Amino acid sequence: MAASLYIVVEGEDPGFDIFVNGHALARNEDALERLADSLGVSPLLQFFSADENSMCVLLEQGAGDPDWAYHLPRPQWFDPADGLATVRALLRYISQSPVAFGSETQPILLELREYETVLAKTEKHHLRWHLAVSWR
Repeated sequence: MAASLYIVVEGEDPGFDIFVNGHALARNEDALERLADSLGVSPLLQFFSADENSMCVLLEQGAGDPDWAYHLPRPQWFDPADGLATVRALLRYISQSPVAFGSETQPILLELREYETVLAKTEKHHLRWHLAVSWR
C-alpha cells in the first residue's frame, strides 16, 4: 500500500490547484524528519491533521476502524509561512546535496517544489492548511 502526503487548504475551494503528489515525501518521511530536526525547522508531519473529509477517504480505502472517526479532534490549521519555512529549508539543503537521498532526491525535490507553490498561493490568499495522508 503506497502512502501520499498531500495538502488540504481550509475552505471548500481555495480558487487554485492544490494537487501535490506526495508519494516520495511519504516514502522518505523518517529521513526528512531527521533532516528537518537537524536544520532547526518543524518536520512535515508536525503539520498533519485529520479532518472529517480526509478520514472518510481513509475509511473508504480500508484504513482504520470506522468507530474512531466519531472521536476525531477538530482539525488543526496552520499558517502557510510555517510550512514554507520547513519546505524551503529542506529544498535548500537537498538542492545543495544532490546525493543526500540517492535515487529519491529528484522526486523529493519535485514534490517539495509542488508544496512550495501551493503553500505560497495559500499564503497569498490568507488561508490556512494542513497535511493529510492517503493510502492506496
